Amino acid sequence: MKKQLTDILNIEFPIIMAPMFLVSNTDMIIAALKSGITAAVPALNYRTDIMFRTAIDNVRKETKKPFGVNLIVNKSNIKLDAQLKTCIDKKVDFIITSLGSPKDVIAKCKHIGIKVFCDVTDVKYAKKVEELGADAIIAVNKEAGGHSGNISYKKLIPLLNKECNIPVISAGGVGSKQQIDDVLKLGAAGVSVGSVFIASYESGVSDDYKNAIVKYGANDIVLTSKISGTPITVINTDYVQKIGTETSWFQNMLLKNKWLKKYAKILIALNGMNDIKKSAFKATYKTIWVAGISIENVKKIKSVKEIVESLTS
Repeated sequence: MKKQLTDILNIEFPIIMAPMFLVSNTDMIIAALKSGITAAVPALNYRTDIMFRTAIDNVRKETKKPFGVNLIVNKSNIKLDAQLKTCIDKKVDFIITSLGSPKDVIAKCKHIGIKVFCDVTDVKYAKKVEELGADAIIAVNKEAGGHSGNISYKKLIPLLNKECNIPVISAGGVGSKQQIDDVLKLGAAGVSVGSVFIASYESGVSDDYKNAIVKYGANDIVLTSKISGTPITVINTDYVQKIGTETSWFQNMLLKNKWLKKYAKILIALNGMNDIKKSAFKATYKTIWVAGISIENVKKIKSVKEIVESLTS
């Protein structure tokens, strides 16, 4: 029998409040931990290392329960070395790696007791991270919000369980107790839940964003490559419909040029992330709100504690 997330982290419920770019904050983390689940925050949500360290300290002051940090581990993250050092210095309980090889993170964390969970979307990469010594797999499925995978959780979880010997944590598409129970029955050791927590009192995003999570549903989620150059799920607002979901002919031209491709990707991503940030925190007609299909389950804004209760009872 593979270990369950509750046993790996000694938590009450097998749920991670997913690390959400721009959205996750210390108030949400603290509330989640006090409600019996765990949570992770993207290191990139903090502009400076001092702010990052302070955030970890603030969580520790409120609760000693386990929580983690999400690290982008490819070359695009120029802050990776400093972020990893902070995670080690502060002895966070686990790290979730995304978008690159977790080799160095695993090598530096395993021997000091920091668990390493790795985002994967297929068997090939899952087996690679298992060989490197990952403690668990975060199976990012087709139903996930933000940067999703290509395989439905119904196929991905059994497939990864068959091919790998480490626990599989399902990420994407769940926003109710019944959905979580269904995923666990497929063999998942736990679940990573994100979008339903955006509409929480503790979330620092704008009221417009929170109300959109309540107003829209699963059928309103679309996949767009226009925002960041890579496919990302967003709410199909009037503005998204206006600008379209496909990269423009000019963007395509730049992306196909072998000399300009690298810089075009960076430029498109920076512009897109800037628009997403503006939409998240203040009123704007450029309403680009990142979310997944699990918002179908959100009927009103609640506290993190109330959301956890709805997922567990």
